[in-house]
Amino acid sequence: MTGVGYDALLWLSFGGPEGPDDVMPFLENVTRGRGVPRERLLEVAEHYQHFGGVSPINKLNRDAMAAVEKQLSAAGMDLPVHFGNRNWHPMVEDTLAALTASGARRVLVFPTSAYGGYSACRQYDEDIERARAAAGPDAPELVKIRQFFDHPLFVSAVADGLRAAHASLGDVPGVRTVFTAHSVPESADLASGPPGEGGRRYSRQIAEAARLVAAEAGITEYDVVWQSRSGPPQVPWLEPDIVDHIDALHASGVRGVVVSPIGFVSDHLEVIWDLDNEAAERAAEHGMAFARAATAGSDPRFAELVVELIREHTHGVPPRKLSPFPAAGCTVNGAPCALGCCEPAKRPAR
Repeated sequence: MTGVGYDALLWLSFGGPEGPDDVMPFLENVTRGRGVPRERLLEVAEHYQHFGGVSPINKLNRDAMAAVEKQLSAAGMDLPVHFGNRNWHPMVEDTLAALTASGARRVLVFPTSAYGGYSACRQYDEDIERARAAAGPDAPELVKIRQFFDHPLFVSAVADGLRAAHASLGDVPGVRTVFTAHSVPESADLASGPPGEGGRRYSRQIAEAARLVAAEAGITEYDVVWQSRSGPPQVPWLEPDIVDHIDALHASGVRGVVVSPIGFVSDHLEVIWDLDNEAAERAAEHGMAFARAATAGSDPRFAELVVELIREHTHGVPPRKLSPFPAAGCTVNGAPCALGCCEPAKRPAR
């Protein structure tokens, strides 16, 4: 069985440095055009150097790709998987150039984000549009796979990670469950989704995913907070921050916390630094028990999920979803989901 109308799968991700000399060039790619002070870049670079200048994200993606390839092969599907990044090698432009040279005409794209919003969805559309422009008139058609935050396999994988984290704390009483996701500017969240929807698709999807996971894990009380803010202090971002929230939990008498990074699909640097280091250290300072739940990407069901999303396109498999949110994110050649959907903020003229 072939890829049924598709020549390949392009695994599209953020990218990360793979050695000390890569760190600053990578950060410069990430922040290009945003006017981020060099002092801030050096501060973030220290986080990477703490891990030898290597982000785990590329290895995690390669491991997930291998698992998907294995499942595709077992299903008799001949659909090679190719890796491309926005900010570091292998760059998506280079990957698409190679696919174009090989004669690929139609390619599925799996973006490594489960949600909507500018950074979580529309920026991947921009990556696709940019890579096709670089590849020239013979570039293949690129069909982006939909958002999957409410897919049963994603929800069950995150819920099992949450249960395991709670079990690791034993009999600590009154442990609080806290879901985290990457913070974004309030203006970006307000602009997320089609204009007629009223905005805040990103934060509403995060809240819905947390509700679904908590229900599956049998948890009735939980919080949704944010992490990894990177903007200037005068710009409002989604709050509260996870570290501030741990302070508030301690002040209210909570003796333990389990953190589930539901907004992320893998344990990359923002997870292991912001949660396993900063949040864990703050909890330890307060004498609070702390456990961090695994992300979905390390669970075997994640590869199963990706293959099922592929089969929606190759075999007409009906989409499975657990929320009333409309299925979104599936677009062609970098088009947005709708006119004005997740419109990027206009930067002030200099």
